[in-house]
Amino acid sequence: MSGGGSETSVGGEAAAGSGDKKRDSLGAAGSPAHLIIKDLGEIHSRLLDHRPVVQGETRYFVKEFEEKRGLREMRVLENLRNMIHETNEHTLPKCRETMQDNLNQVLQRLQAATDSVCRLQEREQERKKIYNDHLLANEKQRIIQWEDFLKEQHNKQAEMDEEHRKAMERLKEQYAEMEKDLAKFSTF
Repeated sequence: MSGGGSETSVGGEAAAGSGDKKRDSLGAAGSPAHLIIKDLGEIHSRLLDHRPVVQGETRYFVKEFEEKRGLREMRVLENLRNMIHETNEHTLPKCRETMQDNLNQVLQRLQAATDSVCRLQEREQERKKIYNDHLLANEKQRIIQWEDFLKEQHNKQAEMDEEHRKAMERLKEQYAEMEKDLAKFSTF
């Protein structure tokens, strides 16, 4: 298997080398019980104890990952450094120059637009002033015409009243004469 590492068995082998008390309690070193325990320990370590293999594989994976990762990170850092250098040396000055040129043009256009708007506002204010003066003059003229109309109506009313009064006097005189004439005829 890859990665390797020393295999240490759990169970019988460790117990066999660890002391005499355990050997005495299980029996002699070559006894069948001891051999069974030893075989069980080997079977257990080969079938169920994968720590040495997993540790070896883990070490191999970590080593490979760190090497590849280190190279990849170095490439990424180198690319970033190159990109930053390119940006600082070329891109930013070009952007700054373009921005300043365009900004000057924009400021000139903005100033021209502001001047145009100011002229338009002045014209509009002058037009409104002329219009308001014209309205005011028309209003004064209408007031004068109204007052003249009212005076004329008052004069006409006075004339009509005078004519009516004269007509009433003539009618009264006419009816008075008619009554006299009727009085003459009623005596017959």
